Amino acid sequence: MSRFSEVKNLIDSLEGDFEKFYDKKNQAAGTRVRKGMQDLKNLAQEIRIDVQNIKNQG
Repeated sequence: MSRFSEVKNLIDSLEGDFEKFYDKKNQAAGTRVRKGMQDLKNLAQEIRIDVQNIKNQG
């Protein structure tokens, strides 16, 4: 479940930047959102690989 916690923490950490970008039109926050979403994509891919490996072992 630590992977799930990583995903939750990453999303929670982006909340402020989402608000700053969408509500206040802060461009720097948009850059941080894009970076965070890329990190989320990479983390999701790692989790997919882990799940596939575990599934194939058993």
